[in-house]
Amino acid sequence: QVQLVESGGVSVETGGSLRLSCSVSGTAFSITVMAWYRQTPGKERELVAQISGGGTATYEDSVKDRFTISRDNRANTAWLQMDNLKVEDTAVYYCNARPGIPARDYGQTYWGKGTPVTVSA
Repeated sequence: QVQLVESGGVSVETGGSLRLSCSVSGTAFSITVMAWYRQTPGKERELVAQISGGGTATYEDSVKDRFTISRDNRANTAWLQMDNLKVEDTAVYYCNARPGIPARDYGQTYWGKGTPVTVSA
């Protein structure tokens, strides 16, 4: 059974920093694309950042130069470092995992339960 467990979501003031963690078990982490999404009420879940098993990262435009996604394949963990937070970053943040070839569960998508981030002015 694949499990994704997020942590690190709290309330912070504008300009502050947070680090979200996602611990993964039950799948071949080193060949799994890891991603962070976020969602606010009434809106669709949006991709914030993703990182390949080899460490190649991409970001949504509004978080470039403020957020950093990283991973440790030995620890089966991915992180999202969020700096210079803005009120509009307030959302529930979800960890996402997509195993790659040749994982036995290639093609599957897994989600964590989400961790809330609140940025106040």
